[in-house]
Amino acid sequence: MRALVIAPQPFFSARGTPFSVYYRTLLMAESGVSIDLLTYGQGQEVELPGVRVIRTPSLSWLGTVRVGPSALKAVHDVLIAVWALALLLRNRYDFVHAHEESVFFARPLKPLFQFQLIYDMHSSLPQQLENFQYTSSKLLIRLFERLEMASIAGADAVITICPELAQIAVERMPDPTRHFLIENSVLDEVRLKQRSQSVPENGAAEPDVPGDRPLILYAGSFEPYQGLDLLLAAFAQLRTRRPDVFLVMMGGLPAQVQRLNAVAAEHGLEGHCVVTGRVPQQVARRFVQRAKTQVSPRDRGSNTPLKVYEQLASGIPLVATRIRSHTQVLTDEVCFLVEPTADGLAQGMLDSLEDEGRRRRVVAAALALYHDKYSRTAYERSLRSVLALVERGSRAPRSRLAFGYPASTAPASPVTRSESVAAPSR
Repeated sequence: MRALVIAPQPFFSARGTPFSVYYRTLLMAESGVSIDLLTYGQGQEVELPGVRVIRTPSLSWLGTVRVGPSALKAVHDVLIAVWALALLLRNRYDFVHAHEESVFFARPLKPLFQFQLIYDMHSSLPQQLENFQYTSSKLLIRLFERLEMASIAGADAVITICPELAQIAVERMPDPTRHFLIENSVLDEVRLKQRSQSVPENGAAEPDVPGDRPLILYAGSFEPYQGLDLLLAAFAQLRTRRPDVFLVMMGGLPAQVQRLNAVAAEHGLEGHCVVTGRVPQQVARRFVQRAKTQVSPRDRGSNTPLKVYEQLASGIPLVATRIRSHTQVLTDEVCFLVEPTADGLAQGMLDSLEDEGRRRRVVAAALALYHDKYSRTAYERSLRSVLALVERGSRAPRSRLAFGYPASTAPASPVTRSESVAAPSR
């Protein structure tokens, strides 16, 4: 089969959806699918054998595309829609794998080009508008709700990443057997191209951390919903009972790092806390193994963060807030679940440091859960089911003419290299 994968993000960048795009695309290519991956011009180059990476202009002079909805992201989405149309005019694809909002323009093109459509639903886009405080316009939110409902109903297969999204999708699907819950997991280290191998996105250096102090680690984005102000307040409380602890927070953009350093100073945490930007994957993993405790202090939302799955597999105890984002996957048996308050987080971190028996039980249960439900084997099995469904659909008779292409047109030869293309010619 031949596929067009559309990823409307800076790819690759070390955050949830690009990780998911990478692993889904990698495993599809390993299954023998010939793939064109269309994405933004921004992002790091990766090694994806059997995949041709096609990029729209980076528009770097307009700034960096950040997580969540924005006017700049909308500009990039217009470009990616034009590039997708050009590719569809040039090539016959058995299916289009549309991540996130790219389904909004892929769905109307489906009857014209007669491809099978996979909608990879990483979030509810109307909820994103509210969670990122992008708009309070009921009209705009309602428009996105209608687009999302039509996309779910019109796709040949819908992938969701957590039970909350699965419920939204199944309720809107005429045929729920076309729904697949494939929860994100970190399967392998992302293979960056050599020139990108050791370059973090904002040039952050590896933090200098004392080796003789119990280390509490937060690694992830610094967006408001991650609850990092709450974490700093909780850590200040913890230090009144455990003055030897040290906190590392890594993964933010420069302005976010500067702001959280100021918040840490307000709590009197100089010399006891390091806040840094994004670091290479290898550095983050070294710090995970150095940590005594990991923490996910998210205070809102319903999507399970990808980092939770890596935390389960790490062998290091996790303290997480008792909100829907976490409790879809996490229980008191596999982590230290706490209320999303400074008092709750402080007590949870203290328990994770001092209750050795519970630490051992939590780690053992977390590893067992990961291997049972979120390992590479389970992930591959679910993805093969999606491919089997769209392959059956692609074998169905097509009309004699699929928007300019005779029905007998054979797919192009598989691409055997990773290639960056400035723009598809027409």
